[in-house]
Amino acid sequence: MGVRAWCVDVSKEDRAELVAWLRSQTIGRALAMRARIVLGSTQGESIRELGERLGTSQLTVCRWRNRYRALGIAGLRTQPRSGRRRRITPADERSVVAATMRPPQAATHWSARRLAKEVGLSPATVHRIWQKYGLQPHRVEHFKFSTDPQFETRLADIVALYLELPGRALVLCVDEKSQIQALNRTAPLLPLRPGLPAQMTHDYQRNGTTTLFAALEVASGKVHGRSYRQHRHQEFVAFLNSLAAAIHAVNCT
Repeated sequence: MGVRAWCVDVSKEDRAELVAWLRSQTIGRALAMRARIVLGSTQGESIRELGERLGTSQLTVCRWRNRYRALGIAGLRTQPRSGRRRRITPADERSVVAATMRPPQAATHWSARRLAKEVGLSPATVHRIWQKYGLQPHRVEHFKFSTDPQFETRLADIVALYLELPGRALVLCVDEKSQIQALNRTAPLLPLRPGLPAQMTHDYQRNGTTTLFAALEVASGKVHGRSYRQHRHQEFVAFLNSLAAAIHAVNCT
């Protein structure tokens, strides 16, 4: 059989669109594979050769070659399935929510697939119910009890201070963040362009760590911050001194 028999004729417009699919960072894997199959078929590769090169079956290559020949670019897109999507009943919602509240056995948290087997629904239905009720089994937050016997009294004083500032008092909320990695990308950021998102290199240079001290002015929302190479009491005192000097300079103007 001649080489021409294996070829698929692709118009210049279709070729340009298929190439754009492969360059897109948001294209699905299945759609990208179909584009590679059609573009590879323009070079006269056999079904077996093309399947081996792309790491897929000969049946898949044959299916999408024929689909493109019959329907063009539109035939490569996933067609909507026939039939109405199953309606989620209140009983389905109650069973999913109740099961989600129970910890799973031999697992750290529920996955949509695992819970779907538990309640006899599809993973997509479980996911939609989770979204409706704001359930996120994969997320865990931490809390800690205070052992201070005067914790409630002090907490009320602080909250009242934030809610009702006394007179012209200046209230500052100070915090610190240590061990921040100082990283630089190995190449400048490529800015956003029409049809393309902003891009950056995957690799970076390490420049040690830094410590950030910051203070929030509760009344105005202004933030004062400085970073230091080390995290000691000397740096914290230096930050407080710089903060006092900055506030004094503002008040004197």
